[in-house]
Amino acid sequence: MKEQLIKIIAEELSVEEKDITLESDLQEDLGADSLDAIQLIMSIENEFDVTVPESEIDHLKKVSDILKYLEENK
Repeated sequence: MKEQLIKIIAEELSVEEKDITLESDLQEDLGADSLDAIQLIMSIENEFDVTVPESEIDHLKKVSDILKYLEENK
């Protein structure tokens, strides 16, 4: 799941997979803006067949936050 998530993030944010760690902050480290974040969440929802409520999106700041959410809601 982790590798799949990193691949999606790399594709959506146009960054190298090797530059993404679990502690990478989507905005500060990977340069995502709010539109990027929305597109990323949509891609994650499609890929992992989950729905991320809008109330949760603000809490998904790091790659590890997203992975934890997926593990708990998959």
